[in-house]
Amino acid sequence: MTLTARVLVLAKDDRLAGPLADGLDRLGWKTVTARSPTAALGVLRDLQVEAAIIDASAGDMDAFDVAVRMRAAYVPRCLPILALGDPGVAMDSGPFDLVIAPPVHAAQVAMRLDAMVRLSVAEEEFDLRSRTFADRGRKLEPPTNDASPLQILAVGEPAPKFLALSHALRNCGAEAIGAFTAYTAFDYLHERAFDAVILWAGETHAEALSIASGMRRNSRLFHVPTILFQREGAAVGLAEAYNRGLSDIASSDTPEDETARRVVALARAYRRETAIRKALDRAKGSGLMDATTGLFTRDLFAAHLAHLAPALQLRNRHLSVAVLKLRDRPDSARLRAGGWVDRAIPQIGSMIGRLVRAEDTAARLAPDVFALALPGANVVAARTAAERIAAVIACTAFDAGDGQAPFTVDFDIGAAQLDRGESPASTLERAAARAMVRRAS
Repeated sequence: MTLTARVLVLAKDDRLAGPLADGLDRLGWKTVTARSPTAALGVLRDLQVEAAIIDASAGDMDAFDVAVRMRAAYVPRCLPILALGDPGVAMDSGPFDLVIAPPVHAAQVAMRLDAMVRLSVAEEEFDLRSRTFADRGRKLEPPTNDASPLQILAVGEPAPKFLALSHALRNCGAEAIGAFTAYTAFDYLHERAFDAVILWAGETHAEALSIASGMRRNSRLFHVPTILFQREGAAVGLAEAYNRGLSDIASSDTPEDETARRVVALARAYRRETAIRKALDRAKGSGLMDATTGLFTRDLFAAHLAHLAPALQLRNRHLSVAVLKLRDRPDSARLRAGGWVDRAIPQIGSMIGRLVRAEDTAARLAPDVFALALPGANVVAARTAAERIAAVIACTAFDAGDGQAPFTVDFDIGAAQLDRGESPASTLERAAARAMVRRAS
């Protein structure tokens, strides 16, 4: 039994779980397998895994009861649980975060595990942030669930398979809106809110991937899950999918009702993240936040880090911080003297607040220095997140005064991961130092 396992797999045999566990191991989701519910509960007592998979495909296990017991054994930590079973089995609610019908691909499951763990971290983050505000006499109102039908935008040519998927989505209680072109799709995306977007690859996946990339360059659409529905023979590599910002890939030979269930699960998770984000955004009216940007102040950020560090170590989760400092430009002196940088700061801070994940905390440490606390992220992921945020903001032009061309901004970035026994203040100092090194170079 490895002490670095991230996923518990409960399976009575290796028929389905064996190849899946091997694939997850290769993708960085190290697994530990239990052959019985008793053994699985023992693993949960001994290890701090991030998620669990229950193989219920043989139909000889009371997966619902087992999942309830596993969740109870893991309290106070959140345990995301994915079940592998027949989509006809009523396992869509209760203790399961997601049910997937075999056959399954390790890359598909890895994507789902990542989303499930992120949502659990977001739930934990709300509780921790509530403690931070309670220490200062402020109360955060809990997230409110939106009970209206999920809104799914389906983009692509009206092929029979794609129309069948839209029908399956409606059978799952979601409202599917069709857009036949990229232009129509972005019109819809700018006019109304969607919980997920499905992109039909059609004869070529280039346009679908272009839409996904465009969404990742927009701060309002940055986190909306996107699913590529591939026609037969139009394979897209996993690396390219991640780079373009896709949340999942479904092939046309997968039953439409199974793909619809996966889309709905993603949409539900995003709606829950949105509810948490809105609850956290309400903290901007608490009087504790930075008045200019709506982000955490330096002192509030430090207090929250003091809550985050021990809580995440207890849960065996990473904690990383990133620092973003506005980079000087050749005309920085003129822009600062004219107050144009100061005028841009509120918009920059607002964009950072929208671009971070629901579970991340963004702060303004100094007039032109921002920081991120990223629970569940290692230093590489933290740096990548900061760089993506910087790249989106770099596409924005800011006013430079009459007769002057608009200016853009860039950042010097540093990131560090909390080491065991280290204070969060020291981690933040290391990240800041790395940002300054880049600035000096």
